[in-house]
Amino acid sequence: MSRLFQAQRAMRRKRQAALQRGVVAILDVGTFQTSCLVLRFEENTPEGEGVGHMAGQSNFRVIGAATTRSRGVRCGEVVSMPETERAIRTAVQAAQKMAGIRVDHVIACFAGGRPGSFGLTGEVLLEDGPCAVQDVARVLASVDRPDLGPGREVLHAQPVNFGIDHRAQLRDPRGQTGEVLRADMHLLSVDDHAIENLLTCIHRCDLEIAGLASAPYAAATSALVEDEKELGAACIDMGAGTTGISVFLRRHMVYANTVRIGGDHITSDIGQGLRIPREMAEKIKCRYGGVQATGMDDREIIALEAETGDWHHDRRSATRTELIGIIRPRVEEMLEEARKCLDDAGFAHLPGQRIVLTGGASQLPGLDGLAARILGNQVRLGRPLRVQGLPAMAKGPAFAACVGLCMQGAEPQDEFWDFDLKPHQASGRTLHKAVRWFRDNW
Repeated sequence: MSRLFQAQRAMRRKRQAALQRGVVAILDVGTFQTSCLVLRFEENTPEGEGVGHMAGQSNFRVIGAATTRSRGVRCGEVVSMPETERAIRTAVQAAQKMAGIRVDHVIACFAGGRPGSFGLTGEVLLEDGPCAVQDVARVLASVDRPDLGPGREVLHAQPVNFGIDHRAQLRDPRGQTGEVLRADMHLLSVDDHAIENLLTCIHRCDLEIAGLASAPYAAATSALVEDEKELGAACIDMGAGTTGISVFLRRHMVYANTVRIGGDHITSDIGQGLRIPREMAEKIKCRYGGVQATGMDDREIIALEAETGDWHHDRRSATRTELIGIIRPRVEEMLEEARKCLDDAGFAHLPGQRIVLTGGASQLPGLDGLAARILGNQVRLGRPLRVQGLPAMAKGPAFAACVGLCMQGAEPQDEFWDFDLKPHQASGRTLHKAVRWFRDNW
């Protein structure tokens, strides 16, 4: 049994301790910024033997929020532990000050670790009458754990479907009778060092880890509406260091991946193309950026002022058309890589094929039109769903993962370690095309 598997069980217990106290922090350690939200639970539901999507229910309110610049994270992974630790301390302390309360437990998400999806199945005989939670635990334990390879750990292992005999698509099989209980599971693996480095930084801040999630999963939780999750949809979370792709069907995540390209790469391209500092490139991207040039853009002049002492260099200018010419190729590369991931997942076979763009880099004007040409016609821009007490600064697409993590912390989906049987260790059959597996088994 892996160390992370044991750690996930410990996190489950700590999450319950945080719920009983009524306060927990949500931490999104991103490449561009580290965000923290403090939640107060107004009505707690003790953890029971839940089965299915969002089995536990709790009402919560955001009472504190803060962000700070991330300087120790690249492509969603920690590259400088002291700087990452400093950013976490700053964000958490500022959020605690706003909330007026100390927080001991955090639920965190991260976008790195090169996630990989697996679709797995298992079945057991029902020998003692109607299906009970012990039978659910047995069928999940019967799933062969795949060979993840060296340096890989399981981050999510979620039951996505149950069946008894000829009856399929059972969200909760408990209480139903039959002879054979089947389960389909989606397993998400990541690099273990990416997790360990992040957990070490959080522990050094005197905080207890009450949960850990993949950023693409968290972003989709808040950006997709229920109909999209049910019929089939993909969420593309365009962050600073990575672009996360997650696919949902019948309310469950069935595929996730990341592309190691994001908004920071656009900023770097602008800085190199216009020969300006990175800070100025970021400001110009946010103020003048776009991906669709028009005839009017030739007339829009962007001042490239600097203080180098060279008058000709410090008083340069560029047109918005030139800026878009730098931005568009990188955005096209991001979208093409995302399309390859969706093709690998068999996304074209889903009954619904809506694609939702979210994340900070999704705010570039004209992006939805370009994405529709590359990814398909059913593209929309997504913002996080409404959360009680969420401040205005946290209502934009850049906070999709953070808000989604709030919802998962309050209403978690059952994972394998929520049941108390050991997994069956075997080589297993690994199906990387998780959505195609899901279609065939459902």
